[in-house]
Amino acid sequence: MRYLMTTKAGPNDAAPDEKLFAEMGAFIDELSAAGVLLATGGLEPGGVRLVSAGGEVTVTDGPFAEAKEAVVGFALVEVGSKEEAVELARRFRTIVGDGESVIQQVFGP
Repeated sequence: MRYLMTTKAGPNDAAPDEKLFAEMGAFIDELSAAGVLLATGGLEPGGVRLVSAGGEVTVTDGPFAEAKEAVVGFALVEVGSKEEAVELARRFRTIVGDGESVIQQVFGP
């Protein structure tokens, strides 16, 4: 099963230190070597929002007022169960500290 794990901006916007980079690097290497990690990355803070209503599409450039709710990073993993995805996300949160992540199963080929 594939799961998309997203993370939102944390309560503090402090730049990551060398220890965090090292721990995340080791975690990513471990998941990559195990064949679990399919893709990962950070996301630009602004983005573009598209809203459709009544056959009309409105395009708005970011950043948006709800920046604290913005998704700032993602990982796409392939694991055997939802519980495994939760455990990986728990390990990620332990490394990066306070904040919020969301796990969603990805359907389709």
